[in-house]
Amino acid sequence: MEIGSARSKAGLIDRVGLRWFFRLLSSSIGQKFVMGITGLLLCGFLVAHLAGNLLLFAGEKWFNDYAHKLHEQWELLIVAETGLAVLFLAHVYLAFSTAIGNARARHEQYSVKQPKVAGRIIGANTWMFASGAVVLGFVILHLIDLRLAADGINLRGLDYKDKTPFEVTVMVLSNPISRVVYTIGAIILGVHLSHGFASAFQSLGLNHPKYMPLIKVVGQVFAFVIAIGFASLAL
Repeated sequence: MEIGSARSKAGLIDRVGLRWFFRLLSSSIGQKFVMGITGLLLCGFLVAHLAGNLLLFAGEKWFNDYAHKLHEQWELLIVAETGLAVLFLAHVYLAFSTAIGNARARHEQYSVKQPKVAGRIIGANTWMFASGAVVLGFVILHLIDLRLAADGINLRGLDYKDKTPFEVTVMVLSNPISRVVYTIGAIILGVHLSHGFASAFQSLGLNHPKYMPLIKVVGQVFAFVIAIGFASLAL
């Protein structure tokens, strides 16, 4: 029974033409490559999302018009949100997968030869995983506060009735606890991006010594702008 099920899955993969993709994900290099692509695409989303949210500073009419026009194109919105969810979940899965692989590799190296500096286990990968976990929690909170609320799913017990998108957003961000959480979330996101942006280019094999210093500087500036931009909305 299991053999037949495995064969049917293999047949489906071949018919869809995704054999190359699963081969790519079967190696650590392939996983990092895909994680780099998903990471850069998510960076593009952050730019678009921040640009829309900064309309809060333009005033209630501007932000409400933006929100209404966005939701009027609900078919495209569903496609975009589905694609974004796939990118995000793939990025999270690959982050966990590579973290587990790195932990196993470090354990094997430690078993063979102990490092000269005992207890030095915190590196870039550790910081990336830790900051990524915080960002994941922040995204879940953000979905509960605003995205699910727009669909009438109120998990926070706030009074969203007869309120415009602008009023709902301001109400959420005006809460002292939310203000602190969103500010910290924006800062941790910046920390994650400060290393992740350049790391994505390295994962894609675009780490030429001539251009990598510039990419790292662009990554730092990008991370700073995104962090300050989102933090400013709460502050």
